[in-house]
Amino acid sequence: MEPPTYAQPAYNQPANTQPAYSQPAASQTAPSYPSYNPASQPNASTTVPAPTYSTPTYSTPGYNVPQYAPQYSQSVGVGGAGGLPPSNYSSAPPVMGEPIPPGQVIGDSVFPPDVFPPSVIAGEQSLPEVPIDVIVNETRTGRFMFGMGVNSDAGVTGQIVLDERNFDLFNPPTSLADIMNGTGWRGGGQGFRLEAIPGNQVQRYMASFTDPYLFGFLPYSLNVSGFLYDRIFRDWNEERFGGRLAIGNRLTPDLSMSVAMRAEQVKITNPRILGVPQLDAALGENDLYGGSITLTRDTRDLPFAPTQGSLIELTYEQMFGDYDYPRASLDLRQYFLMRERPDGSGRHTLAFSFRVGASGEQTPIFENYFAGGFSTLRGYAFRGASPIVNGVIVGGRFQFLGSVEYMFPLTADDMVKGVVFTDFGTVEENIEIDPDHYRVAPGVGLRISVPALGPAPLAFDFAFPIHSAPTDNEQVFSFFFGFGR
Repeated sequence: MEPPTYAQPAYNQPANTQPAYSQPAASQTAPSYPSYNPASQPNASTTVPAPTYSTPTYSTPGYNVPQYAPQYSQSVGVGGAGGLPPSNYSSAPPVMGEPIPPGQVIGDSVFPPDVFPPSVIAGEQSLPEVPIDVIVNETRTGRFMFGMGVNSDAGVTGQIVLDERNFDLFNPPTSLADIMNGTGWRGGGQGFRLEAIPGNQVQRYMASFTDPYLFGFLPYSLNVSGFLYDRIFRDWNEERFGGRLAIGNRLTPDLSMSVAMRAEQVKITNPRILGVPQLDAALGENDLYGGSITLTRDTRDLPFAPTQGSLIELTYEQMFGDYDYPRASLDLRQYFLMRERPDGSGRHTLAFSFRVGASGEQTPIFENYFAGGFSTLRGYAFRGASPIVNGVIVGGRFQFLGSVEYMFPLTADDMVKGVVFTDFGTVEENIEIDPDHYRVAPGVGLRISVPALGPAPLAFDFAFPIHSAPTDNEQVFSFFFGFGR
């Protein structure tokens, strides 16, 4: 059977290749050929069937490759019968923005997928360079959030947050179009956050700037923040104004270190009771300056509501200014995944947490440790498990707090979870543990996740103190309710 002839542009053809064929019309399909005799094909090591030609339009879903005039030079008899180009050959690069079909051969090369001529394998010839334009659309990097919350520690609070994760400090807007299009102050990969939390007992306003790579290339992160904080406590009002500068370095994927400086002015007013030395000494304005170093190892699977992994954070800080004292703290948390469903949902988690802290003798009352409340010792009112002097909660220079908690799902969709826990520990005026002041409070609780209300679940806990100090203020029920969008 004689093969049909194809009209084809002239190209350099080695002596050992088949005669030129004429290109079939777009609607024709070339017939398949029987196996060739290897003896008549000097460069073919195996029997190679002739390619089947089809219309230039690819049938592969998702691809629409235009026709190109076949302009190529042939040098070896591979990729088709007698050195003919393969059926997916294209002599011109694909249109930018179009995907490249599997096995597409680009440029003057006629090499099929995963097959290279000996000259390329021997390093005598390089593969052709293909220009590729990468066109990407930036995802949304800015967020405007608002919310509200109420809890047993801080009363009612609101929240307004402006957060930009692709901020550029050195790209200010130069026209109204930059402002309207959102191109001003953006594009540098930095972070900027404005946060306002007004409330009936607590108010906080903060601005922070973060650069994940210092000067754009150094493997250090930079964080600068300023804040205004106002809190109404039972025994005094406290107002703080200051800033913080921190430089961090991720030593390994799990281990990081940071060095920070802080400067604050703390104003204590409206004492409920006079005549308490610790409180009287702090009335008025107090200037605080300090430097700290923190080492953190974090292997948790999630930073919020983790189900496995651990966190170890060790901090040492030296304070000076109106008060001169050292301060050290250790935070340990361990999470064990006890069981889960085959699809990874329905996780049961056993968690242990311990916090230890100690501060120097000149520590002012507003820098002391306090315990009691939803975030420290459940079963007690806010700061209700702390040392008291003449009716004033003065806190202490030493704390040891711990908790054991088991969380498990109550519904198939994991929206409602149950919690069984025991909180324990103490806060002491001196660096010691007094058994008479040691607190233990087991309890149960619920966690209800409502996606429309934000990531934080509603929390309701009932704790029942079984060992307390004589002056403690017990509170069985504690709660947190929040909404954020």
